[in-house]
Amino acid sequence: MTDYAIDLHTHSTASDGLYAPRVLLQQAHEAGVRVLALTDHDSTEGLEEAATAASQLGIDFIPGIEINTEIPAGEVHMLGYFLHYQQEAFQQALRTLRDARQRRGQRIVELLNEQGIAITWERVRELAQGSVGRPHVAQALVEAGYAQSIEEAFARYIGQGCPAYVPRYKLSPQDAVRLIVSARGLPVIAHPLELPGPEILRQWLPELCALGLVGLEVYYGPYTPEEEAQLLSLAREFDLIPTGGSDYHGPGIHPTPLGGHPVPAESVARLKEAAAARSRQTPPPFTLPEPTAS
Repeated sequence: MTDYAIDLHTHSTASDGLYAPRVLLQQAHEAGVRVLALTDHDSTEGLEEAATAASQLGIDFIPGIEINTEIPAGEVHMLGYFLHYQQEAFQQALRTLRDARQRRGQRIVELLNEQGIAITWERVRELAQGSVGRPHVAQALVEAGYAQSIEEAFARYIGQGCPAYVPRYKLSPQDAVRLIVSARGLPVIAHPLELPGPEILRQWLPELCALGLVGLEVYYGPYTPEEEAQLLSLAREFDLIPTGGSDYHGPGIHPTPLGGHPVPAESVARLKEAAAARSRQTPPPFTLPEPTAS
């Protein structure tokens, strides 16, 4: 490991993080992070601001994204790194995903209102200062006195299985890999022990690797050394780059602070090598499936 921190999984107000990109980068610098990827959900809106702040602070910045997907058993998230994100076709796909995300947020507020919980969509948008996510609804619930913490708001009202939970836009993990590859990015499966788990994951990996998957998030937030070893073995089996990060959204959302889980410098070097090779390739075109009602 290095004597500085590496964090390849963070979020800002461009999706559902609590801090603006420049503030996130300043916090990362203060925490000793010297390599950082901003991986907002379905959005690259924060990348320019983050890159500028990183340059001023001496942080090696990696442009990224996190694409939300669903399988019958739950959610699977796909990270993408070193994207050529300015491409119009890619941005149009992201706009489609973000529109679906906003409709989800509005529906959550509607369901809460139907249950007599008096928060407003306008206040949730004010708290978000950007793309709305469930953490901003949770903030509004805490502010209005319906929960004592963001964790409690998720557990009582808006987490999966709760009265105001609304499913996401139903994009498949395969589609997310194709979308990231279409922008010459590097797809990496995020926090793979949540879903689908190592055994089902092993069954998926041949197809995902054939589509362009390059990595597996091994060094993630609360994962134990034993869990990391299990995932590292799987990454080696399929010649995938082991990546990692905190999944930082702000205090009280995930337990790991910025740069709080060690990530080897070799992972960054391998990602840069893979990105250089992919940038020389002509990516296949990709069209998103139509959004499904939720």
